[in-house]
Amino acid sequence: MGARILVVEDDEPLRLTLEHNLRKEGFTVDGLTRGDEAEARIEASAPDTLVLEWSLPGVTGIDLCRRLRTRSATFNLPIVLLVDAAGEDERIAGLSAGADDCLVKPFSIMEFIVRVKNLLRRSNPALLDHMIKVGDLTLDRAARRVHRQKREVKLGPTEFKLLEFLMSSPGRVYSRSELKASLWGDDTTVDERAVDVHIGRLRKGISLGKADTVIRTVRGAGYALSDY
Repeated sequence: MGARILVVEDDEPLRLTLEHNLRKEGFTVDGLTRGDEAEARIEASAPDTLVLEWSLPGVTGIDLCRRLRTRSATFNLPIVLLVDAAGEDERIAGLSAGADDCLVKPFSIMEFIVRVKNLLRRSNPALLDHMIKVGDLTLDRAARRVHRQKREVKLGPTEFKLLEFLMSSPGRVYSRSELKASLWGDDTTVDERAVDVHIGRLRKGISLGKADTVIRTVRGAGYALSDY
């Protein structure tokens, strides 16, 4: 599974537990502790699912949920709201604010994982499929292998992750900042020029030794995987 999950929770032990268990399921996971930081991250590159604590510093989770529902880019973003209080009023308020699901603490980790998968299954079933095929490229998430024209392509872990991200939305142009966020999150030690380096390695890996335009450079905008 290649879905990207953003977990925003200021209770560090809980956040780390959620991140760990989501990664065990094969998801790509980022974690934050503040609502304002999450808002900035989502504006730069929206995840496939957002896990959001109700009461966050900076911007509360429920307020952020309301804001995201007013924007076209995040209107349909799947959101799981984590609620401290067990009262029905809080859950209704969360759902009214636009959350797709509410979980009351403490909750079962197994139930949490199931609910996240159910949201992804409804919003983008392809993200739960371990095989992605675009044109003559096939990527197997479970086996971590790539084939082109039935020949196996050897890629490093970063190039594999980059290709998986591009194949999830063929034809879409991604900026360098979006690709950087998908690979390294908010790691400020990584320069956007690193994206160009890994794009070059990926192109070389999947070209099978021939001139190839399967990954397009869009001047002034970024990169896109050809949608054939």
